[in-house]
Amino acid sequence: MQPELCARSIGQLRVDGLLFKDHNGDGRLDPYEDWRLTPQERAVDLLGRMTLQEKVGAMLHANPPTTQAAAIPGAGSAWDFASMRELVLQRHVGAFLNRLQAPPAELARQANTLQALAEEGRLGIPVILSSDPRSHFSHSQGVSVAAGGFTQWPDAPGFGAAGNAELVRAFADGVREEYRAVGVRMALSPMADLALQPRWHRCNGCFGSSPEDVRSLVQAYVAGMQGGMDGLGPQSVVSVVKHWVGYGATSPEGFDAHNHYGRLLDLRSDGIENHIRAFAGAFEVGVGGVMPSYGMPPPGLRVPDVAGDIEQVGMSFNRQMVTDVLRGRFGFDGVVISDWHVTDDCTRACIEGAQDGLRPGPADIAMPWGVEHLDRPGRFAKAVQAGVDQFGGADDPRWIVSAVRDGLLAQSLIDQAVRRILVQKFSLGLFENPYVDEDAAARVVGRPGLKAMALDAQRSSLVVAKNAGCVPLARGKKLFLEGIDAQAAWAAGFTVAERPGDADLAIVGLRTPHELLHPRHFFGSRYREGRTGWLAGDADLERVRVIAAQVPTVASVYMDRPADLGALEPLVAGIVLHFGVQEQALFDLLSGRHTPTGRLPFDLPWLQSKSPPTGLALRRGEGLSL
Repeated sequence: MQPELCARSIGQLRVDGLLFKDHNGDGRLDPYEDWRLTPQERAVDLLGRMTLQEKVGAMLHANPPTTQAAAIPGAGSAWDFASMRELVLQRHVGAFLNRLQAPPAELARQANTLQALAEEGRLGIPVILSSDPRSHFSHSQGVSVAAGGFTQWPDAPGFGAAGNAELVRAFADGVREEYRAVGVRMALSPMADLALQPRWHRCNGCFGSSPEDVRSLVQAYVAGMQGGMDGLGPQSVVSVVKHWVGYGATSPEGFDAHNHYGRLLDLRSDGIENHIRAFAGAFEVGVGGVMPSYGMPPPGLRVPDVAGDIEQVGMSFNRQMVTDVLRGRFGFDGVVISDWHVTDDCTRACIEGAQDGLRPGPADIAMPWGVEHLDRPGRFAKAVQAGVDQFGGADDPRWIVSAVRDGLLAQSLIDQAVRRILVQKFSLGLFENPYVDEDAAARVVGRPGLKAMALDAQRSSLVVAKNAGCVPLARGKKLFLEGIDAQAAWAAGFTVAERPGDADLAIVGLRTPHELLHPRHFFGSRYREGRTGWLAGDADLERVRVIAAQVPTVASVYMDRPADLGALEPLVAGIVLHFGVQEQALFDLLSGRHTPTGRLPFDLPWLQSKSPPTGLALRRGEGLSL
């Protein structure tokens, strides 16, 4: 069936009454231009036409340069197309991470401009645009993007709390619709990592702590994002499941492997299969991509059917885990994309933190754990030999070219990696039409139907942890609000008091506490680390104490990490836990219009220190009804 063809500068050919794009402008239909052939056949033909430099460029997944300085590479509102021209046409970079914050129509316009630039290349190879998650309430530099105009769904633990795989599939399908509208064809998600340490910053990206539950929800996510259970097709957004494997097995302090001080994973030989099992659902539905973890395993780690101890290097450099387990045991033949900046040099500031008085910046970002002693060509070579196909945050082809020319890296491994990358682009239909409708983007992104679905998901994710008879509330009740939008209360049929003593009930919005433990490190200064409970004297806790002394109080706690409720619980009459929520959904629960069904996706940390009072929901799988 004739597909729609769209181009800005590439001509067309008519063969057998059908139309084809003449990507290389030679006036004849070459196999890679023939959409009647399989993606595998087309990839083999195109691979044979590429120079080493063009092949290496396909292996780079760059941060696009922007017109304004940003705290994280590639962030901003507009790309610098003068610099992009060099990356696409001279360095042949084949993929870019879209971290832009701009209206949907503008995102679509810039995506189209980039694809038009790629058309000017010798072989007319389209680029692929990826995105970190941008459809949630939490966002952190380097791992996610603020939602902006995109529909806001609960954070991943909220879907774990809802416990509904079909809901996750519908969520991912909605995200796919929005991503495609702005030209994003690869989602750097979901996380199949297990949220085991409550102090870990990235618990907010995990579905929970149960390997089986995570496995099921990850499978549903991949099926929704890729548009089916059978891998990639023209309607797909490639799902890149991450972080292979054991990223959630942090140190007891919860320190993240983005940082030198958190690089060593707390994996055990008798527990690593739990982390592997959480990924299995993604492989069963043909996930297109896998991203290895930054973290490096501890000494003496063993994995079934793998000879010897697992090498102590970051997972992108670990042949045992990528080739033997991922590709061998699971037969994965998709694209392995390294996490960002694994081949960069870790400077003194990267290891020890910035000097006193200086704020750590992008120059301090590097995660070459376990291979710091290698030079850049050596790191690239070791990663490709391990099974990596594409390098996140890399835009300079000379290191891989040097590794090949110096005999560190066989060109056959380059060909193997690029074949996988090309098969993916052909499968997505990018060679026929990489463009999007700029006007339609504004209608699709954040459309009312998706927002209604997201609001329902937020309701389903709410977990009642305590209720001493204070809810549901009758309409007309007078509420005192702290950290809660008064307009949402009025809209729900309540009145709002100016002082606690004048109210029937107080509702206080809180967020899991944190500490600033590593202000001199780039990610340590930006991520939420340290304790997750309130201490006597904390401003938030003392504010609750004052309010609760005057009126029964319900705490609405945003669980961006699993909170320790030990000091809060005795002060309040009710606790509602959420994972990113619009206050309309909260008031639907408090008023009884929504019956709470959410169950905790992980244990809360108070269990580690004392027994909770009877009737307080603190364990995974628990939640109260009204």
